[in-house]
Amino acid sequence: MTTYDDRASLTDLTTTAERVRGSVESVIEGKPEVVRLALTVLLAEGHLLIEDVPGVGKTMLAKTLARSIDCSVRRIQFTPDLLPSDVTGVSIFDQQRREFEFKPGAIFAQIVIGDEINRASPKTQSALLESMEERQVTIDGHTYELPSPFMVVATQNPVEMEGTYPLPEAQRDRFMARVSIGYPSAEAEFQMLDVHGAVNPLDDLQPVAHAHEILKLIEAVRAVHVADAVRRYAVDVVAATRNHPDLRLGASPRATLHLLRAARASAALAGREYVLPDDVQALAVPVLAHRLLPTAQAQLNRRNAEQVVLDILQRTPVPSSAPPAGPAYGRQTGGRPL
Repeated sequence: MTTYDDRASLTDLTTTAERVRGSVESVIEGKPEVVRLALTVLLAEGHLLIEDVPGVGKTMLAKTLARSIDCSVRRIQFTPDLLPSDVTGVSIFDQQRREFEFKPGAIFAQIVIGDEINRASPKTQSALLESMEERQVTIDGHTYELPSPFMVVATQNPVEMEGTYPLPEAQRDRFMARVSIGYPSAEAEFQMLDVHGAVNPLDDLQPVAHAHEILKLIEAVRAVHVADAVRRYAVDVVAATRNHPDLRLGASPRATLHLLRAARASAALAGREYVLPDDVQALAVPVLAHRLLPTAQAQLNRRNAEQVVLDILQRTPVPSSAPPAGPAYGRQTGGRPL
């Protein structure tokens, strides 16, 4: 539980997050909810999957977030001929020293942009599994740690498009959240023509936060309090996906962990030291929907995973509790603390 001494950390978090948000929104017009979710995933130590049709700014969002933070950034363009060693690295024999030397791949960066991830073969996609979950890479029996903070921001086109491979369930489960940018409003698109028409706004974008600041903010997010009632609520929501008649695959325990971590980050971004059921509800669809597989009957009835999650939220009882006593709850910013 946080204390009065920790409040400076939450103040720093909201201030730094506001700078990053403003930097990203200076390029991504009219999508504040998408930008907020990207920041939430970053501070929750997760990975973000951006899925939408071509041309709506998926790669632009990923590159803008990366450039707004002063850290190492690598971009991987996923193609059918991309090899796993291009992602993770390879051991090369050094003739002079008569020994193998490891050459790191593109995954060895703090923010990795995976562009059109579902255009690579399943074998290449699987090269990301260990790095995304364990934040390490094992090559020829040797394990190499990845830098911190570490985040994969991947984009993908809908699988119905030509030349794409559906992401396997194990791959999708490692992404904390999935977001669709969608088409901009007419006013936002008009402003985009003015901003993007003459120059590329990324050219003048400067970092507004440092990697060590992000690490401190991640530590502050970990200290956000989650009451037992809210934990139980998150477990009940995820468990309901495993026996829902419209789903043939429910969410994993990893999904529960990701949901709670994202809820902590969302509460911290709101300036709260505690998580509300509202935080869990707001993040349930982006955190859970991409992990679920609807049944054939549900698909015939045009029932998608997002609708199923919303149905579960309506049916799952919301906890109600008085705020615990203690200095951490002396400052409240609205809502019903738990």
